[in-house]
Amino acid sequence: MTLRAVSFLALLAVAASADYVVDDTNGIGRMFDGIGGLSGGGATSRLLVSYPETTRNQILDFLFLPNFGASFHILKVEIGGDAQSTDGTESSHMHTADDENYQRGYEWWLMVEAKKRNPNIKLYGLSWAYPAWVGNGTGSPYKHPDLTAGYICKWINGAKDHYNLTIDYVGIWNERNYDSNYIKVLRKTLDSNGLNSTEIVAADSSFGGISSNILSDKDLANAVSIIGAHYPGTKSDDNAVKTGKPLWASEDYSTFNDEVGTGCWARILNQNYVNGQMTSTISWNLIASYYPGLPFFRDGLMTAIEPWSGSYNVTGTIWATAHTTQFVQPGYYYLKNGSGSGKLQNGGSYVTLMNKENPKDFTIIIETMTHDHSKCIRPSLPPYNVAEQDATFTLKGNFAQTTSLNAWESKPGFNGAEPSYFVKLDPVEVANGMFTAHLLPDTILTLSTSTGQKKGSHGDIPPSKPFPTPYRDDFEKYDEYSEADYFADQTGVWEIRQDSTGMKGKVMEQVITQRPITWCNDADQPISIIGENSWTNANATISAMLIDDGGVFLAVLVDKGGCQVKGATGVFFWLNSVQQKWIISSDLAGRKVIKQGSITIKKNQWYMLSLNVQNGMIDIHLDGGEVTTASTSAKPTGFVGIGTSSFIRAAFDGLLITDGTS
Repeated sequence: MTLRAVSFLALLAVAASADYVVDDTNGIGRMFDGIGGLSGGGATSRLLVSYPETTRNQILDFLFLPNFGASFHILKVEIGGDAQSTDGTESSHMHTADDENYQRGYEWWLMVEAKKRNPNIKLYGLSWAYPAWVGNGTGSPYKHPDLTAGYICKWINGAKDHYNLTIDYVGIWNERNYDSNYIKVLRKTLDSNGLNSTEIVAADSSFGGISSNILSDKDLANAVSIIGAHYPGTKSDDNAVKTGKPLWASEDYSTFNDEVGTGCWARILNQNYVNGQMTSTISWNLIASYYPGLPFFRDGLMTAIEPWSGSYNVTGTIWATAHTTQFVQPGYYYLKNGSGSGKLQNGGSYVTLMNKENPKDFTIIIETMTHDHSKCIRPSLPPYNVAEQDATFTLKGNFAQTTSLNAWESKPGFNGAEPSYFVKLDPVEVANGMFTAHLLPDTILTLSTSTGQKKGSHGDIPPSKPFPTPYRDDFEKYDEYSEADYFADQTGVWEIRQDSTGMKGKVMEQVITQRPITWCNDADQPISIIGENSWTNANATISAMLIDDGGVFLAVLVDKGGCQVKGATGVFFWLNSVQQKWIISSDLAGRKVIKQGSITIKKNQWYMLSLNVQNGMIDIHLDGGEVTTASTSAKPTGFVGIGTSSFIRAAFDGLLITDGTS
């Protein structure tokens, strides 16, 4: 047994090592289904689409290009439902029952870009929310299963007809109770629409109840192809295993993408199989491309939050992913625990995956993550002790004749140590089917017969810059039904539309007129935000027009978004055609009135609102004339926002932000 000396490998006596066997002689384990990332569950890729094309393409390469970066096997996306689903709302393809439009939203674009880079990537859609009509007034997508199943099938067919995309997997209702009857109806509807190849993942919540039901309900078992659980803590349950179905962590990770997050992700990727027999792990989220100040900031596998500068951040989580995805593909097989996969004697884990079509092609992935994984957000994992250790691997069966293995290493760099990611080492020499590894804590090591891997780079990344002011947008450059740059809808849906009065060109219109079947407790007032959450002073102007009776507002220093948007505070300047008032409030609900007055407000007439807050002093103008001044002692901090008093149609045009300072 010999081994080239590298940073963490040493030539050691077998007697001093813990022994591990890698052997396919007595059979192999479950088929590997791939590693994925999730775009959605709250507009998590919202800012990405606004990046300059050059840097946007670089980011997409790091996510999807084989043998370059994360090289994802699966892209899971939200089927937009017009409602808040964590960090924003995503537009539905059917706002109403007689409305179909496949130009809305950016998930189509993202799926197309992923397929350009990796034609073999699998696509997976899941709903968080549904338009109101789907429930036919009941508030539930399950009460009229034919309506809901038809709605989902139209999304899948729309992907094919308009973008030549095949949707491989579809879910039920994110992290909500499942309905067995609806699942069966969905399967039947998919089949009757020629979508037999689209497999159902259920229930996108936990392994528990649905596994038991599958074991007792043959029709449900026939409808469900894959059991998906969220944040399973690397563990499944006996009933899930007994079903014989593939088990997926269909949403996992959700942790800040620093060194600790890298360790959490590396540990999850291995131990989901070792502990729970899960054959796919999908990260929420794919890329943190939503504003600081929104929930779960930077819980993505890389960060892209500055489309105005083009700056982005390739974090260690990308390279932790590459330790699996660049070496193995869906259709490979795990080796069984004890025969190539399992726990290391002194902490950590290892998995072996083999190419069944070429059994001499195999990869061993070892992780020895020990840092404070109680900081892994969901699930919070207990501290995990890992000691420096020696591990001797004996290769048997189809692997016995191996003479060397390519080696790649990552070290997140805890306690002030310098991190190093995806470093190619000298090959490991295997003698008489054996080699020994000296393993240090907090290391990821991949040993493989595979070649062609690369730590991709696009050179220098543009430097970070603050949101640019003055900032102007007349909305003329966008395609109809798309979203305006940098705006992040938090309740309601804003789309680029032609001005219905003919006085202007393209405008930004709030288009949802019924509260959707929501996923979280979002606001009663549609609102879209832009800018930076750190602003303490701001000066903004926009023109607004009520298409329906109600109120419109311009706001600055809006402090909240996401599922907490209902409680947002700031400074809100309202015009209301029902009350025939202008109002300044300190809350989105409009209940905490700072000052108000009477005014004549008409529908289908444009008004120019200006709102300036400097050091607590408020100054509002309407159509160029000063309305009033006021003061606030609250000293709020946050975004610029626009919105409406309820789910009514209203249009906005000519945004100007001349000051946004901290």
